[in-house]
Amino acid sequence: MLEPGRPHPSAAKVWTILGALYFVWGTTYLGIREVNRSIPPLIGAGTRFLVAGTALYVFAAARTAERPTRTQWRGASIVGIFLLFGGNAGVAWAEYLGTPTGIVSLLIALVPLWLALFDRVLLKSAPLGWRVVVGLIAGFTGEALLVGTSAAHGDVPLHGMLICVGASLAWATGSLYARNAPLPRNPLMGSGMQQLAGSGVILAVALVAGQFAGFHPGDVLPVSWLGLLWLILAGSFVGFSAYLWLLRNVRTSLVGTYAYVNPIVAVFLGSVVLDEQLPLRVVVAAAIVLSSVALIVSAGGTRRVDSGGQERRAQVEAELGFEG
Repeated sequence: MLEPGRPHPSAAKVWTILGALYFVWGTTYLGIREVNRSIPPLIGAGTRFLVAGTALYVFAAARTAERPTRTQWRGASIVGIFLLFGGNAGVAWAEYLGTPTGIVSLLIALVPLWLALFDRVLLKSAPLGWRVVVGLIAGFTGEALLVGTSAAHGDVPLHGMLICVGASLAWATGSLYARNAPLPRNPLMGSGMQQLAGSGVILAVALVAGQFAGFHPGDVLPVSWLGLLWLILAGSFVGFSAYLWLLRNVRTSLVGTYAYVNPIVAVFLGSVVLDEQLPLRVVVAAAIVLSSVALIVSAGGTRRVDSGGQERRAQVEAELGFEG
């Protein structure tokens, strides 16, 4: 899997890629809302990953002699199902049900909390520490306050919020599996395989759910096509590939910092573009959640260390586009 002896990427490179991920994935909540205006949510999500996955796989296959094995396809499929069907499609469905983009992004901020809980408490791959304990308690309390008060006031659908919680859990589970999954050495090929597998499941569920009935591409609004194009080019090509690169190169909790930066971008765009309002109770809950996430990820540097104490290095090729 990982080649020993190759030096870690520089901190500047890590933060450049992480910064790009912050911005790109912060805009995807707005992009999904625009797609949902005239495209059924599962069709939109499945189409996004089908197009992006096909392009990535063809591009990677043309630049390397490596061909994925059955084991690698199985690993990629598991990652794709958790991250894309469970995670991204869940977000699209929650927004379709009327959950504001700002609320959705704040609920997805559960991801680093799940990662810390699984990684440090269950897998014991890193010391627990007081910051993690306080962060976990405060974070889950803040999320419970966010869901509970929003549901009590009736201004946000409870089922939409619960779908978001499930999506965050699926994303965290898939992320932990992905870091050691039997995937191709070429990260773009691995990303393409995962998106192809995830899109297949999403579109199959869309078919069973009847979302193709009565759907005509000619009825799709221009803003939805533009949103879908942005999700494909930025969200899938740039964001997802960068996320996989980071998972293989830096500690998991650092990768999870996108979950407390993205909501800031998403809330800002939701307020400016969609005129979404966040009541004071939501602002308070959000402050608790994001502070707890920041506390959890505040320890350590950018390097990832495995459970045996040996430094993990990247399984990445120059094709990723972030080399040099």
